[in-house]
Amino acid sequence: MELPLRVLVLADVVLPLPLAETYTYRLPERLAGRVAVGSRIIVPFGSKKIYSAVVVRVYQATDVPDSHPARLSPYTLKEAVDLLDEAPVLLPDQLWLWRWIADYYLCTLGEVYKASMPGGMKLESESVVEFNPDYDAESPLGRAEQYLLDLMEHLRRQKVSELQKALADGTLQPEGGKGAKGRSPNVLSVIKSLLDKGALVMHEELQRNYRPKTVNCVRLSEAYFDEARLNQLSDELRRAEKQRNLLQRYLELSKARAALTLKNRTLLVEIEKPLLMEGHSEAALKGLKDRGVLEVYEKEVSRLQVASAQGMGLSAQGSGTQPDAALHSLQATLSPAQQRAYGEIRSALDERDICLLHGVTGSGKTEIYTCLIQDALARGQQVLYLLPEIVLTAQLVERLRRVFGSRLGVYHSKYPDAERVEVWQKQLSTEPYDIIVGVRSSVFLPFQRLGLVIVDEEHETSFKQQEPAPRYHARNVALVLARHCHAKTLLGTATPSLESYYNAQNGRYGLVTLAERYGEARLPRIEVVDIRQQRHRKEMTGPFSQPLLQAMREALERREQVILFQNRRGYAPQIDCHVCGWTPRCTQCDVTLTLHRNAQRMTCHYCGATYPLPARCPNCESQELHTVGYGTERIEDEIQRLFPQARVARMDLDTTRSRQAYERIISDFQHGRTDILVGTQMVTKGLDFERVSLVGILNADTMLNMPDFRSYERSFQMLSQVAGRAGRRRRQGVVILQTKNPTLPVVGQVVANDYAALYRDQAEERALFRYPPFSRLVYVYLKHRDVRVVEQLAHDAAALLRRSFGERVLGPDTPPVSRVQLLYIRKLVLKVEVAASMAQVRSLLRQTQHYLLSQPQYKSAQVYYDVDPY
Repeated sequence: MELPLRVLVLADVVLPLPLAETYTYRLPERLAGRVAVGSRIIVPFGSKKIYSAVVVRVYQATDVPDSHPARLSPYTLKEAVDLLDEAPVLLPDQLWLWRWIADYYLCTLGEVYKASMPGGMKLESESVVEFNPDYDAESPLGRAEQYLLDLMEHLRRQKVSELQKALADGTLQPEGGKGAKGRSPNVLSVIKSLLDKGALVMHEELQRNYRPKTVNCVRLSEAYFDEARLNQLSDELRRAEKQRNLLQRYLELSKARAALTLKNRTLLVEIEKPLLMEGHSEAALKGLKDRGVLEVYEKEVSRLQVASAQGMGLSAQGSGTQPDAALHSLQATLSPAQQRAYGEIRSALDERDICLLHGVTGSGKTEIYTCLIQDALARGQQVLYLLPEIVLTAQLVERLRRVFGSRLGVYHSKYPDAERVEVWQKQLSTEPYDIIVGVRSSVFLPFQRLGLVIVDEEHETSFKQQEPAPRYHARNVALVLARHCHAKTLLGTATPSLESYYNAQNGRYGLVTLAERYGEARLPRIEVVDIRQQRHRKEMTGPFSQPLLQAMREALERREQVILFQNRRGYAPQIDCHVCGWTPRCTQCDVTLTLHRNAQRMTCHYCGATYPLPARCPNCESQELHTVGYGTERIEDEIQRLFPQARVARMDLDTTRSRQAYERIISDFQHGRTDILVGTQMVTKGLDFERVSLVGILNADTMLNMPDFRSYERSFQMLSQVAGRAGRRRRQGVVILQTKNPTLPVVGQVVANDYAALYRDQAEERALFRYPPFSRLVYVYLKHRDVRVVEQLAHDAAALLRRSFGERVLGPDTPPVSRVQLLYIRKLVLKVEVAASMAQVRSLLRQTQHYLLSQPQYKSAQVYYDVDPY
């Protein structure tokens, strides 16, 4: 007798893991019909782990019951545990973009998922160990086992990760015991031993990192929503004056009289408990609660309202009630040059999807962007405004919020993860932000009606994600997203990337030029100082030439501000022994250690490892250890010594690790509380300070001498950008450019602000050697712990690739930094003609990668690709 067939509902999902494939799960009957593409479901993976996975396909499969001998595969599939979202959190356009990124940048969908969503939306289980009270030891335990068991008897339950960390730093100990530091060097092995003996039990718990923010509110109970009863209560409270006063305050704040008169409870204003309790005691509130008059309840609130209010300089209490119309007129006032550029951009975007705005520094590109945003909003569209650096958001958001108010949202990694989750959720709601300002991760946000994408400082290397995968370029991803959504894209910069300018010259992009600064401001005067001659004449004071020091004195006397640019952070990039020449190096990477004197540590800027500062040379016992070179920390110290009255600040990665830190540095400089700002490339990017009259570039050669075909392009861009911070109002600024190579063509091009000459020289050279934009590049990276294995792997990879690509393959080469985090590195370069089929190229590269990693000798190796490296 045939048993009836049963319909199974299956879901293909993406896990937040570097997995090339999607995985299929059965949906239980209680979830069938509720799960949609773009929703998250909780699924088991492997023997124990649990993850939140994004559904990319839902379909039915007909199969036979479990008892049938011809049981087919759907019944062997694991079953989903639960549904996290009743509505999708990933829109179809986003899912399409995920697939495009995974395909184009040769990575996995799981890696894209992990990079795209805030941490609070990627749930993962964690191992938890618990003490087994029924355990009875059959034999004596080892010292480490007994110590850990005593500890767990006290704790009862603990996450394994927290247990490892606490035992390592000595902060956990059994009740009445001694510190644990050093007692258990291999915690996991001890845990495993106790698990095997039954002393401990382990299970997986799903960790929910995101929690909605709640506040305690107070409301009038249903029983006392009656005017007569409240009057009676007022008489009863004559002897409880504190309760009576608190009740009176509640009735006033909640507008209760109107609600009672109209007998409409919905008219009661929600009152937060802290506001109600100002000047009143908890005992009074407890008395009213005990009488059944007032009720305290939790209300979920958005973190975004508070963040938005703080960004606008408003109080959190007042921000929610101020209408956008009360902020600022939306109509920006443009100069004639800006008006012409604005009109040309609109015309260009009518004809093409992409336009490049080549506007000199200080030309007022932001005002033009503002007008274009107004146009997009008038059409009912959303706008994505991409910036290369988080530090730029503070100034820009302040300016845009004066115009657009609460219609603007901000999204970047310096915001708490919970706020980023709420931005994501708001973008899925019926009232999303109309404008999103953010850095590269903003391209992953859900947009329901994207109409305009603005990529400011489009040339910046910060738009390129390096590690980990996906190694995407946010500008290029934004172009693809805009095209898919039928939106327009504006690329803005004073120093275009050669690729963008080439596309504009060849008609693929519209091109609009804005060649004059806003108002009466003039481009800065650039003076080149040959520091080789200065040193020969012994006129250098540390890293400062005499012309720079004199210009700084004059600027400070006029109460003007100075920016000093040094593209190295830390105190000194190197330490050496004057006796034997020993230099401290990272034990995990092939690089010297940078001294950070304030922290009294040496740091590897590749893996982040830190080392104590040695008192003497470990090689020869000499105490003659000297610093070599200057980082921003040392420059700051030198400036404070030379100009003791000046107020000095430093802006680099070390001083801007939090949102509040970089906002404070920028605010202090903007409001004249800082005289001299020392910084790395952060100070070069789009910041607008009206009091800056002098910019000092301390050593241009660190960029000019980089072993990269883009070094001159990058040098021109960075030097021109930092020079553009000077003299942005009426007074012409001065830039002192210090270099050992003043005769280099690129130095003259920076002085003359001659981008056209740079483009001609670089385009001719790149066409000759087949570099972008005349070819596409793919870097092939090969890594392994054993240098001999990676050498053989690189040789085999080169041989395989040459079978398909011939002389287009260069290498293998040993990169300048040949070992990072104990992995030896080799690199191949693939040059592909622009007209070639990149789909076929990617297919061949994936086949090569799969073949190499399938070989037993390379099972622990890494082979990955960097497409369009920048």
